[in-house]
Amino acid sequence: MADKVTEATAKLQLDEETGEMVSKGELKKRLQKRAKKAAQEKQRAAKPASDAPAKVNPKPKAEEPTLDPNAMFKQGFLADVYKERPVKNVVTRFPPEPNGYLHLGHAKAIAVNFGFARYHGGVTNLRFDDTNPDAEEEVYFTAIEDIIRWLGFKPHAITYSSDNFQKLYDLAEKMIQMKKAYVCHCNEVDIKLQRGGEAGATPRYRCEHAAQDVETNLQKFRDMRDGKYAPQTAFLRMLQDVEGNPNPQMWDLAAYRIPKEQRPHFRTGNQWKIYPTYDFTHCLCDSFEGITHSLCTTEFIQSRESYEWLNRTLGVYEPMQREYGRLNINGTVMSKRKLKKLVDEKIVRGWDDPRLYTLIGIRRRGVPPGAILSFINELGVTTALTSIQVVRFEQSIRRYLETTVPRLFLVLDPVPVVIEDIGEFEGQDVDVPFSPKDPSMGSYKLRLTKTVYIDRADFREEDSKDYFRLAPGKSVGILKAPYPIKATTFSKDESGKVTEIRAVFDKEGKKPKAFIHWVPEGSRKVTVRVHNHLFKSPDPSAAEGGYLNDINPDSETVYPEALVDSGFEDVRRRAPWPQAEGETSDASGPESVRFQAIRVAYFAMDKDTTEDNIVLNRIVSLKEDPNK
Repeated sequence: MADKVTEATAKLQLDEETGEMVSKGELKKRLQKRAKKAAQEKQRAAKPASDAPAKVNPKPKAEEPTLDPNAMFKQGFLADVYKERPVKNVVTRFPPEPNGYLHLGHAKAIAVNFGFARYHGGVTNLRFDDTNPDAEEEVYFTAIEDIIRWLGFKPHAITYSSDNFQKLYDLAEKMIQMKKAYVCHCNEVDIKLQRGGEAGATPRYRCEHAAQDVETNLQKFRDMRDGKYAPQTAFLRMLQDVEGNPNPQMWDLAAYRIPKEQRPHFRTGNQWKIYPTYDFTHCLCDSFEGITHSLCTTEFIQSRESYEWLNRTLGVYEPMQREYGRLNINGTVMSKRKLKKLVDEKIVRGWDDPRLYTLIGIRRRGVPPGAILSFINELGVTTALTSIQVVRFEQSIRRYLETTVPRLFLVLDPVPVVIEDIGEFEGQDVDVPFSPKDPSMGSYKLRLTKTVYIDRADFREEDSKDYFRLAPGKSVGILKAPYPIKATTFSKDESGKVTEIRAVFDKEGKKPKAFIHWVPEGSRKVTVRVHNHLFKSPDPSAAEGGYLNDINPDSETVYPEALVDSGFEDVRRRAPWPQAEGETSDASGPESVRFQAIRVAYFAMDKDTTEDNIVLNRIVSLKEDPNK
């Protein structure tokens, strides 16, 4: 299956306009459609202008309709799934393994399972697939439940595969008595040969242990249960069709195993020496819980046959399994093993580092849960693998934040500007709206002081024709101030760094071609972390020397002396803003304090914040970087 996924990914091409990986045929259709649209616009532009007088107050352009948040359940794959089994009481489940932190791909599974049930008036269980105590830790159970609630979903019930250990064991013994399971002692080499060797080069055949009688298998299985076998010396296999069926998921799969380490189970302690496999557990637990629609990703297409075979063989209730395409993000890694290495080697701060695409990392960066769900809804749900460029995800976040967060002035690298002739305007308050497009967000007061701070990048020591910001003898507008300012002189320290700019109001000059942001004297100092992509290439795992050799040395820039204006206190007090739909779930987190820094980027407060030091993370830039 992994080979097929890789092959499918290789056939995709990048749509540079959307950042999405699509098939060659789809890309060709999109390019043709865009070319046609461009030709039509060119033709319209070439028409002679009308002699009719222009309207003084033209009707404002209607805003683009927003995408229905339930669109993916009303049409396409998920709509067809419901038509196959249009039951009144829909029950779905989200069944994570508690052996790591969830990533962005899991957000799609959460949205699909919880959203599908909710749309049809049903319920969803959060079921922990806790059948491998060697890899499971309490922290993962807690983190998974917390992130689901943060996304805005509430499990109908929280269940565990371990709830059914005795029931599963009893059914395993029943399988043996039905001559549908046997205890095998083969090693990995033997099993590989039974399954056709390398690339299926040799005929498949059944293990000799399948010929054991029922009594022998029962006794051996009970000996496994009682700890009489060492790990990897015995396991229970299902008697399927290894010789005749072309599906590998029907080649006498394992049903029970002895873990390599005999660690206590998080919930059952040392009660069990053997544990059921996913292939044995998953379908039966779906059956026990009355799951109507078992929705999973396409890696499990081949597993559907064994899923149905096992339920049917045991004569239990049969849920319906259907598979949708998983979500992949290019330009990063999401493997738990690779992420752990990044954490262990301190390349990142932890599993929740904002540069990672774990959901706790995305949350810490400040991405609202509503933006994630909106992104998934935009993509829709099909059976195809969805491989998305990071920039596409960032575009979706920008669109969401544009209308849901307030705006403030933030200066990353401040340099003071002394307005020498401020006169009567010193100490006056200017009214600054939190959103120029939404008056309901309100406004705040910003005091004009003789010394203001602008960003160092908005000043040049030498002017040029293509430069429209501040320079000696040149004027620039400062947002919300009564007049533009003109730089007269500037001072530098011994290293050549500009330390102060002197300026006057340009009351007689032309309207400035540019406006810059500023903050008054006395503004709050904050630490700002600007995060860029952690890796340099679109496929870090394919980089020469491996993904650790692909680390971007400039993935984080810290501005320890940044200044934010006084409106920040109001934004912090009111967070999360009521205009941000679906934000009730993250009201207590520091990342819910979000705002747009005008002309800079979108930011959120980091958990490292203290009373003495506000720490901000960049959520996403205001515009896509053309160099990405």
